[in-house]
Parts: sequence; C-alpha cells; structure tokens
Amino acid sequence: MGSRIVMRNFLGIPMALVVMFLFLWVSSVTASVSYDHKAIIINGQRRILISGSIHYPRSTPEMWPDLIQKAKDGGLDVIQTYVFWNGHEPSPGNYHFDGRYDLVRFIKLVKQAGLYVHLRIGPYICAESNFGGFPVWLKYVPGISFRTDNEPFKVAMKGFTVKIVNMMKEEGLFEPQGGPIILTQIENEFGPIEYEIGAPGRAYTKWVTEMALGLDSGVPWVMGKQDDAPDPIIDTCNDYYCDWFSPNKEYKPKLWTEAWTGWFTEFGGPVPHRPVEDLAFAVARFIQKGGAFINYYMYHGGTNFGRTAGGSFVTTSYDFDAPIDEYGLLRQPKWGHLKDLHRAIKLCEPALVSADPIVMTLGNYQEAHVFNSKSGACAAFLANFDTKYFAKVAFENGHYNLPPWSISILPDCKNTVFNTARVGAQSTLMKMTPTTGFSWQSYNEETTSYDDTSITMAWLAEQINTTRDASDYLWYITDVKIDPNEQFLKNGQYPVLTVSSLGHVLHVFINDQLSGSLYGSLENPKLTYAENVKLRAGINKISLLSIVVGLPNGGTHFETWNTGVVGPVMLKGLNEGKRELSWQKWSYKIGLKGEALGLHSPSGSSSVEWVEGSFADQTQPLTWYKTSFNTPAGNDPLALDMGSMGKGQIWINGQHIGRYWPAYKANGTCGECSYTGYYQKKKCLSKCGEASQRWYHVPRSWLNPTQNLLVLFEELGGNPTGISLTRRTIESVCADIFEMQPTLMNLHIQAYGKVKPLRPEAHLWCAPGQKISSIKFASFGTPGGVCGSFQEGKCHAHKSYDAFEKNCIGQQSCSLIVAPEVFGGDPCPNVMKKLSVEAVCS
Repeated sequence: MGSRIVMRNFLGIPMALVVMFLFLWVSSVTASVSYDHKAIIINGQRRILISGSIHYPRSTPEMWPDLIQKAKDGGLDVIQTYVFWNGHEPSPGNYHFDGRYDLVRFIKLVKQAGLYVHLRIGPYICAESNFGGFPVWLKYVPGISFRTDNEPFKVAMKGFTVKIVNMMKEEGLFEPQGGPIILTQIENEFGPIEYEIGAPGRAYTKWVTEMALGLDSGVPWVMGKQDDAPDPIIDTCNDYYCDWFSPNKEYKPKLWTEAWTGWFTEFGGPVPHRPVEDLAFAVARFIQKGGAFINYYMYHGGTNFGRTAGGSFVTTSYDFDAPIDEYGLLRQPKWGHLKDLHRAIKLCEPALVSADPIVMTLGNYQEAHVFNSKSGACAAFLANFDTKYFAKVAFENGHYNLPPWSISILPDCKNTVFNTARVGAQSTLMKMTPTTGFSWQSYNEETTSYDDTSITMAWLAEQINTTRDASDYLWYITDVKIDPNEQFLKNGQYPVLTVSSLGHVLHVFINDQLSGSLYGSLENPKLTYAENVKLRAGINKISLLSIVVGLPNGGTHFETWNTGVVGPVMLKGLNEGKRELSWQKWSYKIGLKGEALGLHSPSGSSSVEWVEGSFADQTQPLTWYKTSFNTPAGNDPLALDMGSMGKGQIWINGQHIGRYWPAYKANGTCGECSYTGYYQKKKCLSKCGEASQRWYHVPRSWLNPTQNLLVLFEELGGNPTGISLTRRTIESVCADIFEMQPTLMNLHIQAYGKVKPLRPEAHLWCAPGQKISSIKFASFGTPGGVCGSFQEGKCHAHKSYDAFEKNCIGQQSCSLIVAPEVFGGDPCPNVMKKLSVEAVCS
C-alpha cells in the first residue's frame, strides 16, 4: 500500500496522466501512428487530415477505382468506411466477402491510390442501413440484448470484431504493417444510449474499450459521440457543425468523424441539400478552432441496393447531396469548392500542427484565429459570423472584406487564398436522357390461398419474428362468417373494418379484391385502417398484406421493436355491434408466390406463363412485369425512370436494384435557400409535391451487351409503358465568379505549395466525349440567379457573350480571366462586379 501511495503522488502528477503519457511516448516510438492534442501523428509527422466516407457496398467494385481517384483529386487524404456486418455474415458463420462486400479489395485499392483508411468496424453502424448494420439473426440469439452489458451480445460482437481485425492483420493492411489503415472505430454514437440505460451502458463502454485495445491493431481507436471514451480511445464529433467540440482529455486531438454534407432522403419527404458555402464555412470554422481531422459524411453516398435501406422509409438512393453523386459523377460546385478549401488548409498545415490559435476580436461578429509557429510559419482565419452583412475588417497591416457567414483563409497571415462564401468552382446541371423504352409482359401475383406453406395461429403475429426479414411481405389471412340476417345486407350500410398496424404499408383485400391501402412515414410509421368493407352472407376472406420498408437502425434496444399488424382488428356495424377479430385463427404466408418461384431471376422467370398486352391503363395491384433490353452504347451512368409506377421492387439480371415508390409524393416546404445561418435538414429542400425518388441507378457492370432481363413487382398499380432507361449526362456548365477585389485578392495555389497573385478565371469543362455547343447565358456586371436561371442585372457588359463564343464553342474546356477588358470595358465603375456564364454541353 505504501509504495502505491508514493507512486500516485510522485511530483504531484496523477497516476492516470503518467500512464497516458507513457502510452503516448511508447506509441510514438514503437508504432507509426499515434496522436497528441494537435493532430494524428503518422511516422512522426503531425497531419491535418481530410477524409471522406465511401461505403463499399453502396457502389460496385467496378466503380471503386474511379470514386477513390476522384476523392484523391478532390484533396482527400483518407477514405472512411463502415464495416457492414449484415452483409458480411447473413447467417451465423456464413461469411460473405465477395463482390460489393469485398472489403479487402476495396482497402487495397485505396492504398494503391496513395490514400489512408479510417475503418469504422462498429459493428453497430447505424448508417441508415437495415437493422443498423446488425444481421437480423442476431435478434434471435437466446438471451440477447443489444448494446449493453449482455453476455450473448458481447460474445457475438467480439466475434465479428476479432474476425475483421484479424483479416486486416493477415492482409497487412494496418499502417504499422505498411497498410493504409491509420484509424479504427469501435461502436458508434453510443454515448446517448449509455446515458439512457445507465450503469449497464457504462459497463459495456468499459468492456468495449478493453476488448478493442486487446486486439492490438497498432493504430488509435476512436468512438463517435462518446463523451466518456476511456483512454486512450479518442472521442469524436458527428454533426453539421463541430467547432464547439473538444475531446474529453486535453491531450487528445479534435476529430470530426461525420461532417454531414447533406442528409438522406425518405420516401414521402423532400430531397435535402446543403449549400457548399455553409459546409466550407463549417469546416474552416472547425479548423480555426484547432481541428485536426475532418471526414465528410458522405463524400459518395451511393445506392441502397436490394433491401439494405434501413431506418424505415429511407429511399434506395443514398445520394446525401455528396460531392460525388450517387452515379459516381462530380457534383459541382460542391466538389470543386471543397477542393479549393482543402488546398488552402494544406497551405496552412505547417502552422496549424505547430501552434494553438490566438483569438482576436475584429468586430461584433468578426474574429481572427491566428497560428504562429516557432519556426516562423503563420496562418490566419478571418471569420464573419454575421448572417446578413459584409464586414470590412482590419488585420495586421491590411483590410479585408468578408462576406456574411464566411471565413477567409490566409496561409501567410497576409494574402487571402480562399473565402468560404466565394465559389470559384464550376457549377454543373445534369440531365436524364431517355434511351430505351420497353415492351412488357405481366403475371398476376396470387392474393392469398391456404396451402402447405401457411402458418396458422390463434393471434396476430409480429411481422419480423415471423418472416425473419426473408421478405418485405407478410400475409395475414382470416375468415369472417356473416349471417344472412345482418341488417347491413338489406340497407347497404357496410360495416367498418378497423386495422391497427405498425407498418409500414398495409393493403386490405376483401374476398381477393383490393379494398384499400395506406402507409405511414418516417416520423409516424403507425397505421390505422378504418373503412367500410363490402361483405356478403356466408364466409368472407379478409387478407391483410403488411409490408415493411426497412428495419429500425437505431434507438434503445431496437431489437425489441415490433412491426406488422399488431391489432386490434375489429368489425363495427354488425347486428352484434362490434366483433373483435384479433384473437381468432389467422393464417400467415411469408413473402409472395413470385418470390418463391424466383420470377426475378433468369431461370425462375421462365417458370410461369407471362401475358403479352398493352398496359397503358394498367391499375392492377400485385403484378409482376418483365421485359428484356440491350445495353446502350457509351459509358454514361444509367438509371430507370420509374415515374409512372406506384410502389414495388426492381431486379436486373437477377440483381436487386432496390425498392421504388414514386407514388409517394414529397410533403414539405420547398423554396429559397440561403447559405447563411445554421443549416438543418429541413432548411434547403427540393422536389416538394414530386416523387421523393424518380430515377433508380442501374450499374453498367450488372448488364450484358444484349438480352438483359428486367423484372418489376408492382404493389399498387402503375403504367409500365412510361418506364424508360435513361443516361445521366451533363446538360450545361456554369461559372459564377466575382472579379478581383483590392482587399480580397484571389491567389493561385501552385502544386509546390507557394502562392502568387493571379486574377480570377472562369473555367468551363464538359464531360469526356462532350463539347461546348453554345453559350446559353453570359453577363459580366451584376447578374442574378443561379446556374440554369441566371438573369441580367442593371449593370451588364454587352460583349459578355463574345469572348466565350470565340474561345469556348467546339472545345471540351476553356477558361477566361474575369476582368473588364475581356468583356469590352467596365460597364459600371466603382461597382463590385461578377461574371455569370452558362454553356451547353453536347
């Protein structure tokens, strides 16, 4: 006991700090990745790291090299990905690491590109993935309780985590082995759950930490949104803004593991967009507060192929308004503006990793963060937090004009190389061009019939416990006997059938005829059907088709949440008053007959007789459709335009594209979108009153040159003749750039890291294979509007078009200096001018 007391109080330093300092010293000597309060340290060098999330299952292996290269070209150092347990172990001990789930191949491609990897093992990931990334079989392990101090769960979780870590070691993929993995994550956003469940949560956090550290990966571990992350694990921030964030110990760096580039789309909801000016502002704000690592969530969102979308009502598209869109194309100006931001940050890196910021007040809503290193490096961030007004501020020996809600970056504490609100990158308008129509055949799905596959019970069964998520569909079937003396048979006032369900979609059939449908939403998945139903004397069959649209992906003990028809189910308006049906005998059929026959597959589609016909006026629910088509020439990304259909699922050559639901129109408020002020997911919305998702990505690697099999299952009834295969291409490109200001000088960033003054340039470029065919709009002066809807202002240089038509028509790319003499002179002296131009690509 005596020696312990002496050690604890030696030099007055707490023993916990001694242990921590020893860990940091040992890790810096024996491992090639460590950290201090300023940065992640790789091979002895502090780094400011820019990262982006690309989830390997949400694209195809054929897309991976291009996505990774575009991330590198955009200035990223790191690719971040979750590990998808539900895809890798679909049944206990049955592992899948092929195709879109070839994790090792993906990581090796990142290494080949010269980038690092942040591997977020979880294995709980959320990610709007079905069941939060957990395989559904985990729910049925005896005695299990998710994400708490529960032995069955800990055994299963550790088993998968160990498998992934060992796989990475065997392949030599951790950085100390010469691989690209520099960070790993255990658990995900557990802090709020721990707070809610108390002591068992804290015990679980302690166990998780010890388990992860015991795996000896050789790189630091992080825990997202975990304020009490035990040492040496680093707690991190996930949010739209993280400038407020500090880790729980002063010797840990500030890491932002999810800087949300937008938000996911839900069926029935508008499409969210986050202005790049605000995103750049948030990132610069984090860096000026000493941030060391930023990861964009998502950098490429991709597609929730098959039934992998979780969280209920999440669309098949997981585009997320990311810098690289769902199809793998650059989203401009978001990609380009962030690339310019990353260049500016890298110029500041010597000062950022060597000094803590000094904060200086420049005005009521303005301040400077200045980094001065002992070696003489200096970098400054000048911020204007005002959401309405420009601010002219004095700093050092200069004056700087700051737009509202913006930060200017000065890598030498003198010259501005970047302002978050001044977008110099090209904007791009995309178009979907139809290439192929289809000739369809149909097959009607059976509503219900009693057979050997039926399950019979004397109560209402919970859906997921019954289907084990083998299908979105579960039939609830029962008989109701109506006495010939019922009064409603004489007066025609049919009884009301009431059905309560936890969703997510319900179709009600009376004697095999569709009586009605209803569906919920992400905010309110509960359903109550209450309609008059046409019953007849004798035996009537009531068939309820309950449909799920993704399983829950988070929350406290979400494995216990129920779905499906939970009751009560009741008939009202009979001679007896009301009749409770919930506890009578029900039969259940899992899935559809067409699913059992494999109608979506090339072999199964030939097992039934398909009907030829015209379907222009088709409103028949529960119908399968099939057709074949040849692959369009070229390399443009492809999508199916499903705007004429209701709700269902799509397969091509047996590959499951995903769920479609264009009949569910977006509810919300869409309108003007200002980049200024704090962003939240309902701020900048589009597609109100339209389909939440109309186009569905078809990977070219899933196609044959000819005779591709396309199969649909339509639940509601739609017009398949309106479906077309479309190409996604660039329609027009735009530049919208201010002229050089005497107090806000634009600088050209050279590859070797120095800067020199250069007048701003407008750069336009079309996709490979396209050329600029015409100039749709050009104005040097005070134009208004945005790309696609520019308008001339009161000040306009009348030769604005001439320079572009001379230098750009017929070219794949061109550039012009933004200066009065290029456009025939200054149209309005002493007025700040800009250039807006839109060029058509063809």
